[in-house]
Amino acid sequence: MDYKKTNAPVSTVTWDKNVLSEPTGNIYESIVVLGKRANQISSEMKEELNKKLQEFASYTDNLEEVFENREQIEISRFYERLPKPVCIATQEFVEGNVYHRNPDKEENEE
Repeated sequence: MDYKKTNAPVSTVTWDKNVLSEPTGNIYESIVVLGKRANQISSEMKEELNKKLQEFASYTDNLEEVFENREQIEISRFYERLPKPVCIATQEFVEGNVYHRNPDKEENEE
């Protein structure tokens, strides 16, 4: 997913608990879904950042040779400015873009 084009807020936002609990019917289940989705997003973003920074990796044994690369700094700053994974996950959840199911509820309904 392209997290650069998300409309998630960059700063802290107060969410209505009724809106968050609406898809699952339980605020605690909603928070579990949000937490799991935020962990997925976080690991994807970290993997993507590590791949981009791997291009600048220096495999020399000389410890004295430390230099700053402007492109590497810009990439790091760009990722720091992106919305936090929890904000992205919450926005996706509120918009209905997160698939979730509770197997315990499905067994009880049958």
